[in-house]
Amino acid sequence: MGGQRAQLVDERESQTSAAPRRPSAAEGPPPELIFKRRLRPAQVARELWGARELVRALAERDLRARYKQAVLGFAWAVLTPLALCAIFTLVFHRAVKIDTGTAAYPLFAYVGLIVWQFFSNTMNQGALSLANNLSLLNKVYCPREVFPLATMLVAGVDMLIGIGVLGLLFLLFWTAPAATFLWVLPLLLIQFAFTYGVALILSVAVVYLRDVRHLLPIITQMGVFATPVAYPLAQIPQRLQEVYVGFNPLGAVIEGYRGALLYGDAPDLALTSIAAVSSLVFLVGGYLLFKKLETGIADVA
Repeated sequence: MGGQRAQLVDERESQTSAAPRRPSAAEGPPPELIFKRRLRPAQVARELWGARELVRALAERDLRARYKQAVLGFAWAVLTPLALCAIFTLVFHRAVKIDTGTAAYPLFAYVGLIVWQFFSNTMNQGALSLANNLSLLNKVYCPREVFPLATMLVAGVDMLIGIGVLGLLFLLFWTAPAATFLWVLPLLLIQFAFTYGVALILSVAVVYLRDVRHLLPIITQMGVFATPVAYPLAQIPQRLQEVYVGFNPLGAVIEGYRGALLYGDAPDLALTSIAAVSSLVFLVGGYLLFKKLETGIADVA
């Protein structure tokens, strides 16, 4: 009898030791059950390209909503920079006596305003792009980064209209863009990369931190004066220019546009390189942060 009991105890102990042990809450789930998301650049590019029609539809919807029933329509895309250009001309050129060399100050300021309006429009609208499309996000599967991208496309339409007005200003002042205008193309890439990176960061930040949307008007109002829109980059001490451009690549972009269009100069290689690296960091870092947090957007919102 005693031998049979001992045998039963041994069998129970062997079954208990063979059974899988349930991990405690502190240990977390087993490694094979942990979801690991790997981002492959080629796959990301294919998804974005596949969603191009959605981007176009979202941009067209936003454009219609913005100018619907507006008497002046698309003219509002240039009225704001033109009004700011007039104010800057009266304040900075007449009162403060900003030296712009051989370039007319309205041209000088308007070049900077085109870049700033593109950035501020994308930043403000892109920051709210996820929060304003939650119903669509929960019904349709798509790469969620297309929503900030659509707002940048809308801002790009406004920028194209602004470039047309810039052409009229060249005619008004009886001048023409310098022969170095092709330097605008690489500067555009830097501008787009930085702007889209910031839009990605802000769009997901607004979902998790609602206070961010209240900061956007403050950032816009302060940013137009903190960025060399109404004054040249040379107004910033030379020892601080590289650090400044690292945090705000638009400074080097605007200065490069002015040099290429108004003065016939190539962009400063050192400052432009810093701006390019900084914009790439904003783009890649913003995208990684966006993809890391996007899975909880529906739950948090």
